[in-house]
Amino acid sequence: MEITVGIDVSKDRLDVFVHPSGERLAVDNEAAGIEVLVARLRAIGADGIGLEGTGGLEKLAVAELAAAGLPVLVLNPAQVRHYAQAEGKRAKTDRIDAAVIARFLAATKPQLRPLADAETVLLGELMARRRQLVGMLVAEKNRHARAAGRIKTSIARIIKALNDELASLDDDLDTAIRSSPAWRHKENLLASVPGVGKIISRTLMAELPELGQLDRRTIAALCGLAPFTRQSGRWRGNSMIAGGRPEPRAALFIGALVAARHNPVFKAFTNRLIEAGKPKRVALIACARKLLTILNAIIRDNKPWQTA
Repeated sequence: MEITVGIDVSKDRLDVFVHPSGERLAVDNEAAGIEVLVARLRAIGADGIGLEGTGGLEKLAVAELAAAGLPVLVLNPAQVRHYAQAEGKRAKTDRIDAAVIARFLAATKPQLRPLADAETVLLGELMARRRQLVGMLVAEKNRHARAAGRIKTSIARIIKALNDELASLDDDLDTAIRSSPAWRHKENLLASVPGVGKIISRTLMAELPELGQLDRRTIAALCGLAPFTRQSGRWRGNSMIAGGRPEPRAALFIGALVAARHNPVFKAFTNRLIEAGKPKRVALIACARKLLTILNAIIRDNKPWQTA
């Protein structure tokens, strides 16, 4: 990447730094300002444009830049901050952060990956809301088990309201999936694997748009399921997994638990690892990684699960 652009995102403004020219630009974080930014970045001919994931403030800019066909990447803020510390940059302002992002892109040259389109973003928001409702339901049911009298009655009303809202949201999800032939086909492909149901399929569709487009090692790393080696001199530590996207990883663990019990292929695979002396948790991680590899291949090859 010869020309890289770092964009620091705040609620009201986007601070922009172009490397190596040093050009700076600031625009409002709204449609008119981003339109000006798109025109300028097209003229520059950037090889990479980076923004940190900031909990949603970056979504409009990312969507508009991607729609304009510009090479935009959403970066992990922790990685960018570690790079700044390696540079000895302790100060932190919007202008400094934009420059750090641009230099981070130039130094690391991260791979461009598919970004979620507007429909996939909407699906992700619906799935996120579903997780919130399920979490609230679990909390209220736990309180209901310990409560008495009027408190128990009050909690029961809340549980009923949450159940009604969850049912309504599931209807919205069903409608969204049915309205898209591509989504229906993709969901059917994923759910063809025993142990993978609608919720797991939809979570992967929403949170892992790269599925089927990356090799098995890269997609495993993206979900935090790729083990990394720990050694120094003669010391050899146990390999570990870390990082990655938590939502698809959690969905894959649930799918692996079900598949290890009811899917003959995964059941045999898991039992073989346990009989070889692997801890059950390690066997489950391996099972989740195998499940991800198979799902990745199914979407890549556009072929449903087939038993041998």
